[in-house]
Amino acid sequence: MTKKTFKVNDVFAITGDETSNKDVETDEKHRPKSNWRDLVSYWLFGLCNNFGYVVMLTAAHDILKELNGEEEQHHGGSNRPCNLVSTGAILLADVIPGLIIKFLSPFLPFWHRTRITISCLAAVGGFVVVAFADTEVLALTGVALTSFGSGLGEPTFLAYSSFFHHNVISTWSSGTGGAGIAGSLAYSVLRGVGLSTQQTMLVMIVVPALEILTFFLLLTKPKSFNIEDHHVGDKVKASNDLPAFTSAKEKIFYIKRLVHFMIPLCLVYLFEYFINQGLYELVYFPDIFLDKSEQYRWYQVTYQIGVFISRSSVNIIHIRQIWVMAVLQGLNVIFFVFEAYYMFTPSIWIIFALIIFEGLLGGGSYVNTFYRMSREIPATRREYAMMVVTLSDSLGITLAGFLAMPMHNWMCGTPGGIRLQ
Repeated sequence: MTKKTFKVNDVFAITGDETSNKDVETDEKHRPKSNWRDLVSYWLFGLCNNFGYVVMLTAAHDILKELNGEEEQHHGGSNRPCNLVSTGAILLADVIPGLIIKFLSPFLPFWHRTRITISCLAAVGGFVVVAFADTEVLALTGVALTSFGSGLGEPTFLAYSSFFHHNVISTWSSGTGGAGIAGSLAYSVLRGVGLSTQQTMLVMIVVPALEILTFFLLLTKPKSFNIEDHHVGDKVKASNDLPAFTSAKEKIFYIKRLVHFMIPLCLVYLFEYFINQGLYELVYFPDIFLDKSEQYRWYQVTYQIGVFISRSSVNIIHIRQIWVMAVLQGLNVIFFVFEAYYMFTPSIWIIFALIIFEGLLGGGSYVNTFYRMSREIPATRREYAMMVVTLSDSLGITLAGFLAMPMHNWMCGTPGGIRLQ
C-alpha cells in the first residue's frame, strides 16, 4: 500500500494510505446524513459553550477597575490610564481551569450527558459568583468556574461530533464565532444602557440554560455508540490498519501524529491573545467618542466579528496551511507592541480594521484545523484526537496570559515593571 496525495472537492489535499479515489467516495457515501436538528444544535452548542468565556474577557477591564480602581500612569509624555492589575490576570483565570480539564478529558470516561450537565452548571455558577464578588479572589474564582465549564464542554462536544455528520464541525465553529459577537456585544450593550456589571452577569444565566435544553431536547440521539457504525466506509474500517485504542499508552504515543495540527494552532492563539489581553488595554485614543473602558469593550467586539466571519467560512474556503496564519498573527503582534508603546496610529478606525484581520486569522486557524481533522483522522481515532487538539488553543492562550502581565507592568510602570517617562 503506497502513500498518496489526492484532492477532495478540488479544494484542499488530504494525505492518507489509499490507493484509489473510490475509497473517498465510499467514505462520503457512508457518513452519517446531515440533519437540520443536529446542525442547529451544534451551532447553539458553540454559541453557548464559549459565551461565558467571551463575556469574562470583555468584562475584564470593568471587573478589575471596580475592584482595584484605576490610576494614571505616564507613557511617552502622555497620561495613560492603567489598571493596577493586567487583564491578563482575568485571561489566566479564564483559561487555566479549562486547560487542565482539557488535558484530563481524553483519559476520563466519556459520559457525555454528565459532562454537559456539569459544564452548564459550572457556567451558571461562574456568572453568579462574579456578579456578587466583592474581592479580586472571589471574582477570579467565578471566572475560573466559567473556564472549567467551557473547557469541559469543548472537548466533549467535539468528541461527540464523531457520531454525527462532519458538517456539525462547521456549524459548531460558526457558533463559537457567534459566541464572540453575542457575548462581547451583549455585555457592551447591556452596560451601555445602564445595567451594572452584577445585573449584566445575572442576565447571562439564560445562555447555559439554553445550552442544556438544546442538548436534551433538540439534538438527535445516535442510534449506536459504536463509532464504527457511524463510519462504515471510513478508511480505517476498510483497511483495519488502525483499530480502536486499547490502552492509555497507545493514546499518549498517538499524540505525536497530531503535532502538525497542534503547533500552528497554539501559536496563532498565543499571538492573538497576547494582543487581546496584553495590548488592547494599552492601545488608547484620548478625547474621542469612546472612553477608555468603552474602547476596550469595542476592541473585543470588533475582534469577535472577525472570528465569526472566518469560523463561518469553512464550507466556502478551506485553508490547509495553518502555519501561514501563525506567521501573519506574529506580524500583528509586532505592530500592536509598537502601537502600544509609541501610540502612532492616527485613527481608532485603523485599529478596528487591524483587529478584524486579527480575528479572521484566529477564527480561520481554529475552524480549518478541526475541519481537516474531521476529514483526515480515521474514525476510531477521531473522538480522541479532537479532545487532544483542543489543548492547543488553551495552551497558547495560557502562555499569552503569562506574557501579558509583565508587558502591562513594563508599559504602565506598575509594581514589577519600569515606569516609563
